[in-house]
Amino acid sequence: MFQYKSARVAEVLHIEVPTMDMVRSSYLLGTLIEGEYPALCVGHTGTGKTVVVKAKVTAGLPKNFLADVIIFSARTSAYQTQDLIDSKLVRRRKGVFGPALGKKQVFFIDDFNMPTLEVYGAQPPIELIRQWMDFK
Repeated sequence: MFQYKSARVAEVLHIEVPTMDMVRSSYLLGTLIEGEYPALCVGHTGTGKTVVVKAKVTAGLPKNFLADVIIFSARTSAYQTQDLIDSKLVRRRKGVFGPALGKKQVFFIDDFNMPTLEVYGAQPPIELIRQWMDFK
């Protein structure tokens, strides 16, 4: 693995250059999140979707929002997805989970379409997320 000889070079790699499209996307995403609407960001590879969403989710939300990042891979299962989501939530009573009182939970799922198809063509982690979205 390549190692950086200078901390200054590593800092340059984390510079974000805000383009007009990034600012628009960030504003629209923030408005959707604050209005409690689910958002799905789509686009070609390398257009900065992950950068925009991570920046908004980690630093650009009001204080009453809790944000977590989940990264899907080809090996992600429905059990792993449920365990990840449940670990980020607070148990309120038997069988009922949610964010801390007075807070709202936002999950950013990167590489959403990555889980492999099962025998019948479904993607169980995505189906689980769809079910969670039905419950709001």
